[in-house]
Amino acid sequence: MKSMQERLTERFLRYAAVSSQSVEGSAVVPSTPGQWELAKLLKEDLAALGVVDLEISEYCVLTGRLPGNLPAGYHKVPTVGWVAHLDTVNVNLSPDVHPQIVKNYQGGDVLLNAEKQIYIKVSEHPELEKYIGSDLITSDGTSVLGADNKAAIANLLVALETLHEDASILHGDIYVCFVPDEEVGLCGSKKMDFSKFPVDFAYTIDCCELGEVVYQTFNAGSATIKVQGVTAHPMSAKNTLVNPTLVAVDVINCLDRMQTPEHTEGTEGFIWVESMQTNVSEATLNLKIRDHSKPMYEARKKFIADAVEYVKAKNPKAKVEMQIVDVYGNIADAINDENRVCVDHIFEAMSELGITPKDIAMRGGTDGSFISTKGIPTPNYFTGAHNFHSYCEFMPMDAVEKSCQMTLKLIELITK
Repeated sequence: MKSMQERLTERFLRYAAVSSQSVEGSAVVPSTPGQWELAKLLKEDLAALGVVDLEISEYCVLTGRLPGNLPAGYHKVPTVGWVAHLDTVNVNLSPDVHPQIVKNYQGGDVLLNAEKQIYIKVSEHPELEKYIGSDLITSDGTSVLGADNKAAIANLLVALETLHEDASILHGDIYVCFVPDEEVGLCGSKKMDFSKFPVDFAYTIDCCELGEVVYQTFNAGSATIKVQGVTAHPMSAKNTLVNPTLVAVDVINCLDRMQTPEHTEGTEGFIWVESMQTNVSEATLNLKIRDHSKPMYEARKKFIADAVEYVKAKNPKAKVEMQIVDVYGNIADAINDENRVCVDHIFEAMSELGITPKDIAMRGGTDGSFISTKGIPTPNYFTGAHNFHSYCEFMPMDAVEKSCQMTLKLIELITK
C-alpha cells in the first residue's frame, strides 16, 4: 500500500498538471477555462471515493457530500465541510506549472532551472534548512508551484480516500466545496449555493507553514470614487476648467499617509490607494479598506465618505460619486461561545499530533472570510507549503503530510 506522502504527491502532481490560473477583472466566473477542466477532473475523482450529490454549478462551484457511516444510536455529531479553491494566482509568471521533486533534501540552495540558473537560495529563504531529510516539491522557476491551493485539494482527496478505504473510521456527513477565482476577490465562494453546503462549520486549508492557524482576518471593502470634471481650452480655462485629476488628488490628500499598507503591520488597518485612471474629463479612484476591528473598519468607511463630501464642497462644479462595497469579513466576528468548537478542534488536533500552533492574524482574507459572513464559521489551517505567490514556493512533504493528518484528526475529534 502506498504511503500517505506518496498518495499526496501523486494527487498534487495530477492536479498541478491542469493549468488553472485565474485572471483579474473578468466579467464572468470562472475567469479561465482551466478551472472548468480541474472541476470536472475532481468530480470524477470524488465519485470514485464514494462522494455523492456531486454537482458543478454554472459558476464552476463543485459541491459534494460523503455520507456518514455512524452506527444506529450514535450521538448527533456536527455536520462539517471543507472548502478549497481551484485557481492559482497570476503574478506574471507562466500559467503552466512543471513540478519537480527534490528527494531527501540535504541542505543548501535548491536549483530550480539549470538553463535559466534559477535557485531558491538559503540566504533568502533560510526556512529551507528546517526540512533537511524531507522530500521537497518545487516549480521549475518559471511559475508559481500552485500549492496555493492544490496542496489543499490533494489533502482533501487523500483524506476522503482514507475514509473510503477504511470503514472503521467513523464520521458524520462531510461536505466538500471547490470554488474558482479565489485569488481575484473570493469570487467563487460568493457564488456558492449554501443550500448545497448545509454545514455547522467548515475549514479551509489555505495558509503556509506547519502549525499556522488563521481565524482572524481583515474586514475588507473597496471604494470607487468617480469624478466628472469640466473641460476647457487653456486660453479660456480660468474659472471654467475643473481638473478631475486634481479633484481626485484632493481626496487622496485627505488620507493619513501613516495608515497605509507600507506603514502598518499586525492587526493595524489601512486605506490603500490602489489605482487611479484619469483623463481631461474624468477620473476614477480605487481604494481598498482593511481592518481587523469591525468598528474601526466602519470608521474608515465613514472617513472616506466624509472626505468625499468635503472635496465635493471644495469643488462644487465637479460631479463626484462614490460607491463602497463590503468584500469580506473577519472570521473571528462569526465565532461565538456556541460555535467556537471549530477553532478549539484545530488546537486540540495539533496538540495530539505534536504540532506547535502558530496563531496568525492574517493581513488578508480566505474563502472562509466570506463564508463566515453567512453564519458558517470557517477557520483556516496550514498546507505545510512555503512562499505562496512566488516562483520560490515549495512543499516539504513531511509538513504536507502533517496537514493531511490534521484533516483526519479533525474528523476524528468532530465525531467523538
